[in-house]
Amino acid sequence: MQRRLFHRTLATGAALAATGALCGLASPAAAQAPAAAYPGKPVTVIIPFPPGGTLDAVGRMLAQKLGEQLGQTFVIENRPGGAGTIGASAVAKAPADGYTLLFNASALTTTPMTLKNPPYDVVRDFSPIALVAKAPLAVAVNKNAPFNDIKGLLAHAKANPGRLSFAVGSTASAGHLATELLRRSANAELVIVPYKGSAPAYQDLIGGQIDGFIDPILGSAAFAKAGQLKVLAVTSTQRVPAQPDMPTVGETVPGYAFYSWYGLWGPAGLPPAIAQRLNAEVNKALASDMRDKLTQQGLVLTPGSIADFSRFQTEDIARSAKIIREGNIRAE
Repeated sequence: MQRRLFHRTLATGAALAATGALCGLASPAAAQAPAAAYPGKPVTVIIPFPPGGTLDAVGRMLAQKLGEQLGQTFVIENRPGGAGTIGASAVAKAPADGYTLLFNASALTTTPMTLKNPPYDVVRDFSPIALVAKAPLAVAVNKNAPFNDIKGLLAHAKANPGRLSFAVGSTASAGHLATELLRRSANAELVIVPYKGSAPAYQDLIGGQIDGFIDPILGSAAFAKAGQLKVLAVTSTQRVPAQPDMPTVGETVPGYAFYSWYGLWGPAGLPPAIAQRLNAEVNKALASDMRDKLTQQGLVLTPGSIADFSRFQTEDIARSAKIIREGNIRAE
């Protein structure tokens, strides 16, 4: 009896081992199945700021391209509030199936640094997919401002301490950090006025309620062309090819340079095959006519792997944390 039972156990074990082997052989194909079938329904791309502004414009252009390439609708959903944390938190809590994505600016990584109880952890709660673009910023001022260059702006600020106001689209955004860096680099007293997104900030800048706004070049370009505001300089290390006559801030304030940047993320645990497919499709979009459209607006497109994006994000977090710490920037 014991011998027959022993042989039966061996047979059962062999059957299980064979089944496991077959599963093991099938697993690579199974792992590719989600990516091959993806996307099988519309994909929601959350932008955690109001419509309008550079982030929204680039996000909509990218969503349209992804939809064309993948044969499925990529729906933009603007979900503003909480300096971008409400929309970002919604993505962090969404199912990690590739059907809820986040398109955001570098504020995703910097805003939590200013909060006592941040609602998410960038590294733990999100899966990086692709770095889409870096955006030099433009220093824009009201069209009636009594100066026409950075030297004049700084002289006016020093002669009128506490009277020159600059908008920030959200706390710890690239524009906020760039404004803080300018204020400290030039030892000029600028009053920071927080807004919920770039669009309302531009409305008040044009209307004269505030004096200046540092924001991606694309955001101010149309207003400047229409004569509704003045752009004094850009924050890139070198002049932007699309605007060769526009000086850099660094030409007046040596060593000054700052960029915003935009990326695509999914919730933590996003299947690697889906993340890789999305990364490839984003890079394909950046090689299309989208490249010419955005580079003409001063943006720098940066296609690369998921690992490239993760490395870039880590380095930028360290640099931004230093500015936030030294400037004692905290959410209001």
